[in-house]
Amino acid sequence: MSTETTVPSTHTSDNAPTDAELTARFAPIFDRIAAGAVEREIDRRLAYDEARELREAGFGALRVPVEFGGLGASVRQLFGLLVDLAAAESNLPQALRVHWSFVEDQRLSTDASERERWLRAVAGGTLVGNAITEPGVGAVDRYRTTVRRDGDEYVVDGTKYYSTGSLYSDHILVAADLDGERVSILVDSDAPGVTQHDDWDGFGQRLTASGTTEFSGVRVPADRLLGPGYGGAGATYATSYLQLVQLAVLAGIARRATDDAAAWVRDRTRSYTHAVADLPREDPLVQQVIGRLSSAAYVARTTVLAVADTLDAALDDAAQRGDFDTALLDAAELASSHAQAVVIPLVLDATTQLFEVGGASITAEHLRLDRHWRNARTISVHNPLIYKLQAIGAHVLNGTDLPYAWSAGKR
Repeated sequence: MSTETTVPSTHTSDNAPTDAELTARFAPIFDRIAAGAVEREIDRRLAYDEARELREAGFGALRVPVEFGGLGASVRQLFGLLVDLAAAESNLPQALRVHWSFVEDQRLSTDASERERWLRAVAGGTLVGNAITEPGVGAVDRYRTTVRRDGDEYVVDGTKYYSTGSLYSDHILVAADLDGERVSILVDSDAPGVTQHDDWDGFGQRLTASGTTEFSGVRVPADRLLGPGYGGAGATYATSYLQLVQLAVLAGIARRATDDAAAWVRDRTRSYTHAVADLPREDPLVQQVIGRLSSAAYVARTTVLAVADTLDAALDDAAQRGDFDTALLDAAELASSHAQAVVIPLVLDATTQLFEVGGASITAEHLRLDRHWRNARTISVHNPLIYKLQAIGAHVLNGTDLPYAWSAGKR
């Protein structure tokens, strides 16, 4: 690998897109994706075609600088669009979650040749999935998935679970152990020895391609070893960034739940004998429920964008200085944690309250309105809220450092 250490520039360029231009480009695609959401949910059909359309439209290259063929969008613009995409199909932003952090890592890389190589690949349509999590002691002690050197190549062996998005991706970012060191290595998703399964059995977010991935003697070029793996010590932008993707998903779910409930009420003519209006849409009690849902969607989106602004500041500062300011990282981490504490209960309540606008018919299977709560509940248990609240409290009361790189595993 090259040892050149030119500090990259990640500032938004003068020819970066406006919000209006991005909306014009992607809103029609989101509308098409939304049109098939219920059918995909019923059939459990993975969103291959939808992911392909996003790829071809340059969605994966939103954060790639214009000079490398990308769209040069800001972090705020990215997360605004992720909320919009989540409103159309909540599975897809989560499936692309690690792709975005991979792009940010390349933007900030001091290896000029590798930075250009991968950013141009992403601009050309490359998508990156992940294989980080594994059962047992993996994330806490050392990964059971291993990388070993064999001549001019590396060999990867192991099994990963919750490989979110990898079935939609060209490459898989694998977290593994190399002689006791945590490393990340980029594996082609179709390489010999890679076996992927769509066996995620959660009751929500069923189309995120979050199944098992097996690596058996997978040979990888030496230049695919990317450096330290997830879960290392020290502050990082990635924790708040990856968590914010999940919150963007929740904000999108809240908006879709609002739109679906409102559409159902508008078409409904049946009410109750003791209702105060003949039509549900004219009933003040029903209007109050819709008002609460709409407010939840607004607050969730606004909160996500506010956290995105803190990340924009941290990433821009790092681009200028060639290193991260810990105070800015802490600010982003705290903002993300605060947002999680508010957005999760807000959206869970909204996706439950939507059923108050009607009788038993609103629970009809063909409507699949229950998917909003199931999806929100599933996305919310990533980085459990009870631990985030404790971390915030300890920080406020005692000045305790915020925890980074949350992982699941046996202690």
